[in-house]
Amino acid sequence: MATKAYILLKTKVGSSRAVVDQLRGMEGVVEADAVTGDYDAIAVVNGRDLNAVGDLVHNHIHAIDGIDRTMTCISV
Repeated sequence: MATKAYILLKTKVGSSRAVVDQLRGMEGVVEADAVTGDYDAIAVVNGRDLNAVGDLVHNHIHAIDGIDRTMTCISV
């Protein structure tokens, strides 16, 4: 079953735009924006299932330089 998730990202100071640019070019990322508030960026991702979303976050999004931490919110 297809899985949609919102990834909330905290980034290092001054790196939000660069992180968002990398996210926008990544397969599985539907949308990515820099935002104001408690988080610095938000990405909307789609995967074929929960494991695919987990792989995308763990192996690809976490590998982007400038990300301090993420919170994954699965759409229900």
